[in-house]
Amino acid sequence: MNVLEKVRSLAKDLRANKGNAAENWALAGRLLTRLSNDTDRIDQVIQSRDLSGLDALMDTIEGRVAAAAAAPVPEFPAAEMDAALRAFHKRLKVTRLADESKLGGRYTSGGRRSGVDAMQPPDGFPDAIWQALVRAGKLKDTGGGFYSEP
Repeated sequence: MNVLEKVRSLAKDLRANKGNAAENWALAGRLLTRLSNDTDRIDQVIQSRDLSGLDALMDTIEGRVAAAAAAPVPEFPAAEMDAALRAFHKRLKVTRLADESKLGGRYTSGGRRSGVDAMQPPDGFPDAIWQALVRAGKLKDTGGGFYSEP
């Protein structure tokens, strides 16, 4: 469930009077600040506990997300996309190895598997190339500037 879906779920719970309303409104406010920089409008909706205002705010945010997804992504040469993907996989492998080799409370590593499944892409490539790789199905956009293997 992504952040947009979670806020929609909270709004549904608030309409049905499920759960603690104060906690749901507080969580919705925190999640909305991750999605939008319009803190004045978010604070106004959360403080007044306005469900119709929350729906309107979510529609606005979803419209921006849809517009960003529909924006044209420039084409890149296959060699450049392959180099970016190789750099991503290498950085992911190194990150996982570093996570697995952390020492615990004992003298040796715990031998556990890494929990790293997504990461920010390496520098040195334009942001648009990562979106092109997502559209090609070679990476998955997990949100917040993080990408993972599909």
